Amino acid sequence: MKDIKSQPTIFVIYGATGDLCRRKLTPALYNLSLDGWMPEKFSIIGTGRTALTNEEFRNKLLEGINQFSRSGKAEDDKWAAFAKHIFYEAADLNNYESYQAICDHINKCEKEWNDKAYVIHYLAVAPSLFPVIAGNIAKIKLAEQRDNTRIVIEKPFGHDLESAKELNQLLNENYREEQIYRIDHYLGKETVQNLLAFRFANAILEPLWNRNYIQYVQISVTEELGMEGRGEYYETAGAMRDMVQNHMLQLLCLIAMEPPNNFNAAEIHGRKVDVLNAMRKFTPEEIKTSVVRGQYAKGWMQGKEVPGYREEKGVKPKSNTETFAAIKFFIDNWRWHGIPFYVRTGKRLHQSSSLISIQFKDLSHFVFPPEAVESWQQNRLIISIQPEMSIRLQVQGKRPGLAMLLNTVDMVFDYKTTYPSYTQEAYETLLLDTMIGDQTLFMRGDQVEAAWGLLMPIIRTWMNKPSLHFPNYSADSWGPELAEALIAADGFHWISLPMNNKP
Repeated sequence: MKDIKSQPTIFVIYGATGDLCRRKLTPALYNLSLDGWMPEKFSIIGTGRTALTNEEFRNKLLEGINQFSRSGKAEDDKWAAFAKHIFYEAADLNNYESYQAICDHINKCEKEWNDKAYVIHYLAVAPSLFPVIAGNIAKIKLAEQRDNTRIVIEKPFGHDLESAKELNQLLNENYREEQIYRIDHYLGKETVQNLLAFRFANAILEPLWNRNYIQYVQISVTEELGMEGRGEYYETAGAMRDMVQNHMLQLLCLIAMEPPNNFNAAEIHGRKVDVLNAMRKFTPEEIKTSVVRGQYAKGWMQGKEVPGYREEKGVKPKSNTETFAAIKFFIDNWRWHGIPFYVRTGKRLHQSSSLISIQFKDLSHFVFPPEAVESWQQNRLIISIQPEMSIRLQVQGKRPGLAMLLNTVDMVFDYKTTYPSYTQEAYETLLLDTMIGDQTLFMRGDQVEAAWGLLMPIIRTWMNKPSLHFPNYSADSWGPELAEALIAADGFHWISLPMNNKP
């Protein structure tokens, strides 16, 4: 790994008074500092419309660290050592002249350090500001040092295929692709990263990882939460844009991609794009039979009454926005031809979990008598990203006793048991990768466009044809009935990991 200690680094966080900076970015940078992963010379410059002194800004960030940091409440001396690197510049991000103060601050740091700094521009703002800020950074000549400048953009990257292409074009006019970090925090989760190690470091898996042995793949990301104050944003996004276009398709690519020739970021990005390009495009008829949308109604969750989506703040009374989506994908290449990939995600569901389930085909010949296999279940690999982090292989074993009776047993790799001291969070991984210049866990421009291109037929259909059945599932359920019918039609069912299922 690159020596981060000797690399002077400046983080410029646009939208630094917002929740993302307070809840995720600053706690992550603080924990990296505690663990010795920050450079010896670094500076964090926060920008926003609000007029704040450096001390006022630091106090706001300290409140966030005390509330959200995995390391708990900050100790006075450790916070003081970190806080001296934090500064604030009020700026109108729409006016490029406001960026001069940021230029001056960067120049001041480099003069004090007597060294050129790596400058990371982090856009923790509304998506509508991405083009404005990226353009102004270039206009004020903050992007001229291309080898030392990086720009980080949160999802959603674009609102549709056309806007994603426009944003990519704007960025490519002023930045090289290796400078652009399209961040998806899901890819920083430890279990997601472990998919690469699990798949490509174990010789026993590769011969089985194809249509000859796998019957189907499920990817399920479900949430108990509703809008939590994000109704206005969600109205413009919905489950398809908020989750499927990025998180879900990223997970699918990691499962389905061909083995890379090496662990180089460009090589891994290329294999992911190959998957997206091989995925079967949706015709109007296939949208009817392979895609389900839903919107939650009011109900009860954990003994508390919760509003329906249309009663949430910022949501239109007759909103057509989906809060649930289930899709059956196919990948038309040698490895996966004919194997369904079922994807579902939704709000206000019965359980919060992120689960990848891979079911293997049944044995071609049973040697056991019928009474021995009454509870027979096909072998299944379940990768749990949250709430628990585990990988479990479900196999058949003999039940203790004199009779030959088989039942399912779990072979489990559990993070908490195997690595009890593991603590790092997704944003810590991704921010460190940004500093060292490793794009492996980020998205490339053509990958983003390929994902949008795959989903646009569905999005356009839903926009042009409002649902007559919304809301169509109650809070604390598993979603609309049609989602169950979608997978039941093929003889399967959605898989969930019991909350009390401890390894």
